[in-house]
Amino acid sequence: MRSFAFLVFASCLLAGTALAEADTLRINLKADIRSLDPGVNRDVNTDAIQAHLFEGLVAFREDSSVGPMLAKSIDISPDGKTYTFVLRDGLRFSNGEPLTSQDVLFSWKRYITPATGWRCLQEVDGRGAVKVTGVATPDAKTVVYTLEKPSAVFLATLARPDCGGTGIFHRSSLGPDGQWREPVATGPFKLAAWKRGQMVELARNENYQPLAGARDGLTGNKTAQVASVQFVVIPDAATAKVALQAGKIDVNLDIENANLAEYKADPNLTLQAAALMNTGAFLFQTRDPLLGDVRIRKAFLLSLDMEELAGAVTDGQAKPNNSPVPTPSAYHGPVQSEVSRRDLAGARKLLAEAGYKGQPIRMLANKQYAAMYNAAIIGQAMAREAGINVELEVLEWGAQQDRYLSGDYQMMSFHYSARLDPSLSFEMFSGIKGEQPRKVWENREALALLAKSMEIAEPEKRQPLLDAMERLFRADVPMIVTYSEMRISAARANVAGFKGWALGYPRAWGVSLKP
Repeated sequence: MRSFAFLVFASCLLAGTALAEADTLRINLKADIRSLDPGVNRDVNTDAIQAHLFEGLVAFREDSSVGPMLAKSIDISPDGKTYTFVLRDGLRFSNGEPLTSQDVLFSWKRYITPATGWRCLQEVDGRGAVKVTGVATPDAKTVVYTLEKPSAVFLATLARPDCGGTGIFHRSSLGPDGQWREPVATGPFKLAAWKRGQMVELARNENYQPLAGARDGLTGNKTAQVASVQFVVIPDAATAKVALQAGKIDVNLDIENANLAEYKADPNLTLQAAALMNTGAFLFQTRDPLLGDVRIRKAFLLSLDMEELAGAVTDGQAKPNNSPVPTPSAYHGPVQSEVSRRDLAGARKLLAEAGYKGQPIRMLANKQYAAMYNAAIIGQAMAREAGINVELEVLEWGAQQDRYLSGDYQMMSFHYSARLDPSLSFEMFSGIKGEQPRKVWENREALALLAKSMEIAEPEKRQPLLDAMERLFRADVPMIVTYSEMRISAARANVAGFKGWALGYPRAWGVSLKP
């Protein structure tokens, strides 16, 4: 049952009791953000909002390569260990203060302070593929990073949205006690208000200095064409649909496939589909007494009809994909393209060998993201045909995310946000659980291959390493990837310039509202 507070909010939204300004773009989110502290306590919605506020030295382009953002040039030393960034001219924070190399250093020092809780500390302190041994600021425009050894993923790591894009912030973002207070950064928008559980409102940053040219992923020209943007939290798909049709929001980022025909029939709406690098998956806690047995995990895999599962969850929009490397990736080759086939007899045989006696296995899911919930329902039904007693536990998305981060689950239906580098696609779930409880797979051989893949830039040398990791992953079954996502967005006909892309994030810059 929906809460009374949500019903009141939805009623107010639909009745138009708080009408937005004519120059305000309104985009729905299915759940609230978790934080405004970059790369700390995040999820995909948090990353999307923060991408409008923060910018780093580099960012991902549309084609998944990494390009300059705050840096106007990047020089890499012949030995691959020194990266020299020169800042662009005229950069200012949203409070009008100029950005210098000292601000980059100040932000970096906070990121690498363990007490900050930056998600990506372990990726740059030597525990992952990169070890930054020093950062120097020889002048106000120059920042020099020194690495212990060459890395093919250093720039991609700095650009990662789940790392907050390693965004540079003004020191006034922190309070006198050094704790995070509010974002003061260089992005095209600045924070206007955060009404928790209801809305995040951003205002145009009048001090923004755009790159020349066109919009390009999370880099390029990011000029705000509207005075403000409201990200309105509407968990319920039916409410979001009515709000869009009534003109109370302008963009529904992720429409339910079941409603596709109704959206198409509305002449006031335009639709667009984008192939994403997000992946659907079932996660296993491999330290669980039951699911620590690989035979039970394999039995669950064999119980699934991948074609039917992917088709049902996405209403035929997506094809099955069992690889952590998303389908649009250039590294999704023959090994990654293999799809598991259903084998109920084989599943029952493995269960018998494991001594499974029908003990309940609890799968976490949520209803804010219909694809996760529907996958859980379908997966449960298929598993039960093989004799696996899967029980569902439905949580609020935030509670499920907390359980994921702590590793406190047996199974869960989950989605991973896009990683545009194939090594990072593996890194997002690979690691030692004792050090990072959110990690799913802790195969030491795979971690060694992962480390090698992060040192090599040439595709022809990386692919064999990725193939070897893929084979180990499929043998261990620490999780089951089910498909790479397709996202269909709907916008009011007067919205110009809104465009989906591989990361799946809404981008409010470059979007305007026609009269």
